Amino acid sequence: MKIGFAGAGIMGRPMAGHLQAAGHELLLVQHRSPLPAELLAAGATVCQSAAELAAGADIVILMLPDTGDVEAALFEADGIAAGLRPGGCVIDMSSIDPIATRGFAARIGALGCDYVDAPVSGGEVGAKAASLTIMCGATDTAFARAEPLFQLMGKNITHVGPVGAGQVTKVANQIIVALNIEAVAEALLFAAKAGVDPDKVRSALMGGFAASRVLEVHGQRMIDRTFAPGFRIALHQKDLNLALNTARSLGMALPNTASAQELFSACVACGGADWDHSAIVHALEVLADHEIAKV
Repeated sequence: MKIGFAGAGIMGRPMAGHLQAAGHELLLVQHRSPLPAELLAAGATVCQSAAELAAGADIVILMLPDTGDVEAALFEADGIAAGLRPGGCVIDMSSIDPIATRGFAARIGALGCDYVDAPVSGGEVGAKAASLTIMCGATDTAFARAEPLFQLMGKNITHVGPVGAGQVTKVANQIIVALNIEAVAEALLFAAKAGVDPDKVRSALMGGFAASRVLEVHGQRMIDRTFAPGFRIALHQKDLNLALNTARSLGMALPNTASAQELFSACVACGGADWDHSAIVHALEVLADHEIAKV
């Protein structure tokens, strides 16, 4: 089928490539980054606007940075909504505001089109390996329509519930990841400050109930001082803002999420917006006047 893809950036580029490699015809529109040369060389069509993209596509996929980017791509004067035909389908794989998502879906639904929110987890590595976790909010009919495409980009694909449920799940994921990273940072820093080799502590903990993917991967990053992203602190801050703002609208508190966000903000103040999110340890190291690597 013809697939319009908006947002062929760090993650979107390999995701779109998997669709193209499976035989789908790819239509692209430039967002911020230059369009990927490899997709163009493989036959992708360049559209001059998002409206033109939508008019020529059977399904439109968005993989954009934030809520405002998605809203603009959908509803600006020459946006996707202006080009959609009745019976079309929009799949938003960005990580954005769950409440705004429900509003976007209602506006697209009024045009006679399906809307699917399907944020992903797995980062650039998962995008390249087509092993992403995909959390989907949609009607049963819309999910069935989108699922064959998801199978080309991911492995763990879950229809969580109605529109917006995918974004809620992704926000929950980001809360868990942030708090796990903070916990690992505190534990390894505690060990190092107490004079015990943090690398050996990490190895010991990997054999017990404290074992986790975060301890395995990000714990090693902290010890090795390798903070090239990965997943940038600025992006995780965006996701925690979604968590805190949505929680506020629900009348609930997320105290540990708020503390993790403050630690990320401290890293940003030190010039670390583009560090990997495992560098949250830097803020804790400043408070402790000690680096994990120093025993």
